[in-house]
Amino acid sequence: MNLEFYKYQGTGNDFIMIDNRSKKFPKKNIALITKLCNRNFGIGADGVILVENDSTFDFKMIYFNADGSQTFCGNGGRCTVAFAKYLEIINTETNFIAFDGKHLATIQNGIVSLKMIDVDCIEIKNNAVYAYTGTQHHVELVDDLKNFPVLEKGREIRYSYNEPGSNVNFTEQINDSTFRVRTYEKGVENETLACGTGVTAVAIAMHKTGKTKNNSISLPVEGGNLEVSFIEENGIYKNVFLKGPATFVFRGNIKI
Repeated sequence: MNLEFYKYQGTGNDFIMIDNRSKKFPKKNIALITKLCNRNFGIGADGVILVENDSTFDFKMIYFNADGSQTFCGNGGRCTVAFAKYLEIINTETNFIAFDGKHLATIQNGIVSLKMIDVDCIEIKNNAVYAYTGTQHHVELVDDLKNFPVLEKGREIRYSYNEPGSNVNFTEQINDSTFRVRTYEKGVENETLACGTGVTAVAIAMHKTGKTKNNSISLPVEGGNLEVSFIEENGIYKNVFLKGPATFVFRGNIKI
């Protein structure tokens, strides 16, 4: 079978995008998904994203981590919106369904603003915050983030949580409304250049613990810059938006 694919990236988080409205892609074939994501023997990506038809929403997004596990991905969601626009499924606004529920989004000049789920699962620990922002996230404030051993510490913390484990975000405060972020992603099992659900968790965690009073946060990551805004009501974070670029890289065909 010859598979047509598209490559997109959002602040360095890269994805293999597949138009699966015909439902021909064998999405139960985990070995295939991991092979496609392999950077030495496949196309290379942090994950695979399928776009499918849905009877209620504009489209359905199905996201697989590089290890074949399913979850939601914020940067992947933004790239999916850009891909859906390319496919002419949407114009500049959309309402789609994903692993964690429904999402609204807008796209203008390659910048996607994606509405995330409301966040009410927040646990303050001794030296960290745990939050669910569509997937599991550990947030920890550190000094000298540039030289911090993200891979080693991230792997250690990731497996300290019960299944399915947790993504691990290390952050350094730059000013009242800016937090630099580096993330170890479960499913990829490595540091990635960006993580959309991760920066969302960081922004909310820093507000929850009083490190910032702002409800619009700038979050520089290894692959660029992201923004998160929200409204907090009685401990629940609502109208949470993740904003940043979503960029087409290339398209191709591969025999599977």
